[in-house]
Amino acid sequence: MTHDLPDGRLFIGGEWEIGTGAEITSIFPADGSVNRVLKGASRADGERAIARALKAQADPAWRGLKPHERARYLHRIADGIDANAQRIAFIQTRDTGKTLRETSALVASAAATFRYMAAALETLDDSLTSPRGDYLTMSVHEPLGLVAAITPWNSPIASDAQKVAPALAAGNAVLLKPASWSPLVSLELARIVEEAGLPKGLFSVLPGAGREIGNLLVEHPSIAKVSFTGGTSTGRTLARQAAEKLMPVSLELGGKSPTIVFSDADQELAVAGILFGVFSSSGQSCIAGSRLFVQRAIYDQFVTRLVAATKALVVGDPLDPATQVAPLVHPDHRSAVAAHVAQAVEDGATVLCGGFAPEGGIYDTGSYYMPTILSNVTNTDRICREEVFGPVLVVLPFDDEADVIAQGNDNDYGLACGLWTRDFPRAYRVARAITTGTVWINTYKQFSISTPFGGEKDAGMGREKGREGIRAYMAQKSLYVDLTGRPHPWARLQEG
Repeated sequence: MTHDLPDGRLFIGGEWEIGTGAEITSIFPADGSVNRVLKGASRADGERAIARALKAQADPAWRGLKPHERARYLHRIADGIDANAQRIAFIQTRDTGKTLRETSALVASAAATFRYMAAALETLDDSLTSPRGDYLTMSVHEPLGLVAAITPWNSPIASDAQKVAPALAAGNAVLLKPASWSPLVSLELARIVEEAGLPKGLFSVLPGAGREIGNLLVEHPSIAKVSFTGGTSTGRTLARQAAEKLMPVSLELGGKSPTIVFSDADQELAVAGILFGVFSSSGQSCIAGSRLFVQRAIYDQFVTRLVAATKALVVGDPLDPATQVAPLVHPDHRSAVAAHVAQAVEDGATVLCGGFAPEGGIYDTGSYYMPTILSNVTNTDRICREEVFGPVLVVLPFDDEADVIAQGNDNDYGLACGLWTRDFPRAYRVARAITTGTVWINTYKQFSISTPFGGEKDAGMGREKGREGIRAYMAQKSLYVDLTGRPHPWARLQEG
């Protein structure tokens, strides 16, 4: 099947070249087979991409384009993604182990992101500001220059589009660093961008080691902004590096999101939403609803129902349409998830279902882990504090609004929240009281490119998506135009 995958060359400043960095091996998580062995980007490769990007971004042929002219490139990229949707979805499934149904949805999301940003760009106006003297004042926005986008392995095509589309819309050049576990779909995106006719040098794809290519992109003086999605510890390091050069960053980091079920909730709706929120993507999602709070009056009944539904989930081959829970991205990651569960059990947690790697048949060669629910925990336990990034859910009871708000907010993260209730005023009160970037009410894990997304506390800083997502990749400038035609009186120039 390797003939259906990118050949392993990197897209460096508009040229397809073999990388000169450390070797990267992409595997198919369902059976451990090798997709592709490629050479990652070295520091020298990154320097070359930056030099080409600087030249391309400064060229009036790009920098001087009107917004509607720049938008045409985004539309062509979106068309290219749509035309290659099946191929891209297959590549991402091979690269990450996600179900083909999910990767197909992510591809559609990526195309929609480019299309939305093109439309937003055409209607994003600068403004005249209120005059305070005999001059005309206006606020305008200009490209930052060179932008580095660092994306995670769990949803690369959607994450790539979420950063690349607004950055290009703003008139920048973009250097994309995908994760080493999932480099292939980003290289396929580069092929589509090239075929869309984007001027050479404006886009590069540089998979490689974080300590080499990642550090270069953060530290290089020509990089004007970094947009990063990944782990909180890496985000902190990146923020410190950016602070040294006073460079803006946007950080979308980890999560330990609470989901809340009140006693009046539609339980069928809640069970379906919770299952999707934590076990889709095999739990490998920053927004996974991994802490479940159930009102004490219905706790036993609801948890019993939820466990039964979890045991019925289909765990299997990501290419099988019946599969709901696919393998984890890598054997090392599965080991890390299993270690979290083992530690929780040692700390006193009770395993209600799952808690093991299945055996036999396809399970023996793939990185599978069963959907797991743990009870008999407290909100201060490690398993309730740390991001597992796998199909693991903890369940806790709560008494009333005040109790669940306090417990929901008692966490270092603040990325997302889900709540189920028929009482809209209560839903609104709780949604406003939880410190988080996104709240879903009677649903979970629904997204719109038109709606800003980001986190609070250790979940990150800044927002992506929405019309203002383009402005995040631009510098604001104020212009003053004299209307009098007279010298400034301070100079006391003699007339005549």
